[in-house]
Amino acid sequence: SQYSAVDTNPLSVYIMQPIWNKIIKIVPLWIAPNLLTFSGFVMILFNYFLLSFYDWDYTASGTSPGLVPTWVWLFSAFTTFCAYALDSIDGKHARRTQSSTPLGELFDHGLDSWATSIFVLSFFSVCSRDNGKTGVSVYTMYIYLSIVLFNFMCSHWEKYNTGVLFLPWGYDISQVVLIAAYLLTGTVGVEVWQKPLLFGYYITDVLVILLIGFSLFLSFPQTLYNIHRAHLKKTLKNDSLYEGLLPLVSPLLLFVLLTVWVVLSPSNILAKQPRLFLWMVGVAFSNVICKVIVCQMSSTRPELFHWFLFPLALAVYAAISGLLGWTEEAALGLLTALVTAAHVHYGVCVGRQLSEHLNIYIFSLKKRVQE
Repeated sequence: SQYSAVDTNPLSVYIMQPIWNKIIKIVPLWIAPNLLTFSGFVMILFNYFLLSFYDWDYTASGTSPGLVPTWVWLFSAFTTFCAYALDSIDGKHARRTQSSTPLGELFDHGLDSWATSIFVLSFFSVCSRDNGKTGVSVYTMYIYLSIVLFNFMCSHWEKYNTGVLFLPWGYDISQVVLIAAYLLTGTVGVEVWQKPLLFGYYITDVLVILLIGFSLFLSFPQTLYNIHRAHLKKTLKNDSLYEGLLPLVSPLLLFVLLTVWVVLSPSNILAKQPRLFLWMVGVAFSNVICKVIVCQMSSTRPELFHWFLFPLALAVYAAISGLLGWTEEAALGLLTALVTAAHVHYGVCVGRQLSEHLNIYIFSLKKRVQE
């Protein structure tokens, strides 16, 4: 299927696109577009692990503000900008080198679906978790992450039904806000997040309110409107309501199971291991979305229940019934490792299958020699 995307965001159209059009001219023509996509993702990952090293339990910014060195915040701003730039020029570069393929589209959106949660998890290091005076509670973090992932899912669910990816306005805005937040933290220090900004509200409160507002009153209604319009124009990909709603079943069940674990955990697992738990949420979600993206691109029907739901349901049941007892954290660690390994394995397999099927290399513009 021909890739089609619509971007109407003024920030993107009038400010960012002209910048990307200048940057793209520097990229040598022999570089494969997927290499740009992957490099951006690796930078985000590296930055995430760097922040994890200095701030494993999200307390560094709150308790002792000097724990994370200034250079780390500035490096975060730099990597976020680079990843944003690379993610924005990979498609342009593919058209420039006439190497646009379904593999590139899947690679781009698949890594985006994972990067989305990593951006959010890195940002939590800036606002730090609640310590009674400042910071954000781990439950707010979980809800915040869920909303961001819900938004991401909506745009791909919409594409599954309409065939067009309507790029959410939130994307460019969030990237610019992230870069600005890291720069601000690096130059002024984390203290800036710990002083009330307006009427006793902190900057972090304002950002959470903005995010929820954007999602519920802008992105989600836009998605429903676009699907409704396609329905009126009779251009919907799926005839029945069941078919149209099918991709939402697994992500919603995933969210329900995770929320049950968060709320009913005997050892309060989210407060004990926020980084591990939220990472697992992001990876599980990314895998569910990747399957929807593959179905949408290949016009196949997604499965009703994603297989991750079964081990997760088992873990959640064992945890909340008290079966796991003191091993709940270890079980979470094991599940997180399993889900992460399965996701990476899935990505590698799909990439290899597509590269063989389309007769191209993933990271090179050379054509494969037919066996």
